[in-house]
Amino acid sequence: MDKISNFTSPPTTALEWINYLQGKHGSQLSQIRRYAEYYEGRQETMPFSQAIYNTAFGDTFRSWSDNFCALIVDAVNERMKVIGFRMTKDPDADEDAHAIWQRNQMDVQSSAAHLDAMIHGESYAIVWAGVDGEPVISCESAEHVVVQYKPGSRTELDAAAKFFTDDWGRDHVTLWTPEYLYTSVTGDHGWLEPVRARNPLGVVPVVPISNRLRLTGTAQSDLKAIIPLQDAINKTITDALVASEMAAFPARFVTGLEIAEDADGNPIEPFRVAIDKVLQAEDPNAKFGQFQAADLSNYGTLVDLLTKHLASIARLPHWMIDSTGQPATGEGAEAAEYGLVAKIRERILHFGRAWVEVMRLCFKVKKDRRADAFDASVIWADVENRSEAQHMDALVKLFSLGVPAAVLWERAGFTPQEIDRFPALLEDQEELIGSYPSAISGDGSSGTDKTVDPAEMAATAPQGNAGNSARKRAGDDGTRR
Repeated sequence: MDKISNFTSPPTTALEWINYLQGKHGSQLSQIRRYAEYYEGRQETMPFSQAIYNTAFGDTFRSWSDNFCALIVDAVNERMKVIGFRMTKDPDADEDAHAIWQRNQMDVQSSAAHLDAMIHGESYAIVWAGVDGEPVISCESAEHVVVQYKPGSRTELDAAAKFFTDDWGRDHVTLWTPEYLYTSVTGDHGWLEPVRARNPLGVVPVVPISNRLRLTGTAQSDLKAIIPLQDAINKTITDALVASEMAAFPARFVTGLEIAEDADGNPIEPFRVAIDKVLQAEDPNAKFGQFQAADLSNYGTLVDLLTKHLASIARLPHWMIDSTGQPATGEGAEAAEYGLVAKIRERILHFGRAWVEVMRLCFKVKKDRRADAFDASVIWADVENRSEAQHMDALVKLFSLGVPAAVLWERAGFTPQEIDRFPALLEDQEELIGSYPSAISGDGSSGTDKTVDPAEMAATAPQGNAGNSARKRAGDDGTRR
């Protein structure tokens, strides 16, 4: 009987909570690790093969896999980047929040947390006070952390625990409840009596980063629907490799030739067939031939069909995963990536709320009123891939509609820290133009006297022979030859 089924009522002591959460974690661990194996491409590659395949080619193909699982997750993760926070109604990014984020190296940790959440279905962020009193953020895998929600709630935690094994093989656990923090290690007969410390935050300081969370059930891995198709692709390609190995040299035959036998009555192979050998026989009735080579094109057709299904389910543009596809350009590329972009926006909607909760806990550690900033939001980098000309042209049009420049700078991809520097840089630029107008204006007029039209600056340069007049003005014409 497992440790979960031993409980018929909520745990009441620290040891009961540790044993309960350990059992809950153990029941999920095999599935969590299975998803990780598929992402890393370490899954079994010949699970459906006949025994003769495994006997003859198991060692040859066992470590091989045509792995799309990593591509499907990485295509989303590489476009998700947190660049700032707005903790209040102030339109500017919160500098204190950014400082906390950078101090904890969250630009790297957050990417790993997003990655694990999409692979395992969930990852976790733990907030606590460091020795200097500053908030410390630690991102953790679902392979080590498990949580328990309060009855009837999908947001408030009753308890959370982190299990890990040190380099000497000793098991450790840290248990958080709203009132206390407990730590323990394993002894000869299970967990030792936990050491207790007060929890000054008054809440469980563990934030689940959930992927594809529904109103019922648990968070889901992005690989759950992909694994059956990945197995089918691996099986098909493995069959093709085995068939190509068996049919590498077309089988040859000879008729009209007497079969020679050894002293034991076993037939003797009459020829040593090789690429540089010629077969000949003295018997004029002997005829040579070869069987038709195996046609492997059907395997390619089936693999193409499976990869197209996989791309549709993963919401990837077909050209990213289909060997016969071509990347689209211009508006076609934007339309082809619509499903992928929509998928990323759905992910950052849920992940963003988790990071806001993490930052609120950080300010709670600092006893800052921003701990109650329920209207806070995350500033994400642009998730769309567009040509620079197309992007800038759209921003110029928005500027003509009266959209503030600060908003356009953000949409152009500048970070909040870069935008904060712009006012001072613009003042320096105006001073430079006033002192050295010729540095900006080619005709010697003051740069401050001429109004620059953004649309004119963003216009496409003349094409074709339109550049001839410019070359003539520069003296680059026939008179120089």
